[in-house]
Amino acid sequence: MKVLTVCGLGQGTSLILKMNVEQALTDIGIRADVEHMDVSTASSMDADYIITSNELAEGLQGHKAKIVIVNNYFDMDEINEAIKENMEAS
Repeated sequence: MKVLTVCGLGQGTSLILKMNVEQALTDIGIRADVEHMDVSTASSMDADYIITSNELAEGLQGHKAKIVIVNNYFDMDEINEAIKENMEAS
């Protein structure tokens, strides 16, 4: 499974989100390749899931990946819930 974590510039917050998503996926036994990047790079990348904020998700409309919304990239409860709701059945 390929997962992209996306922020505006693809550096700071998307890296933090990447680390938190990797931890959340590990905790529930899902193996995935997780990469962090900016919106424009993500729009041209192949992926199964893109995890980003509601505001940035608009720039990814039309992407074949399932968009998962996480508005607080530091909130493990929100990240865990978003992953369980959107990925666990995959």
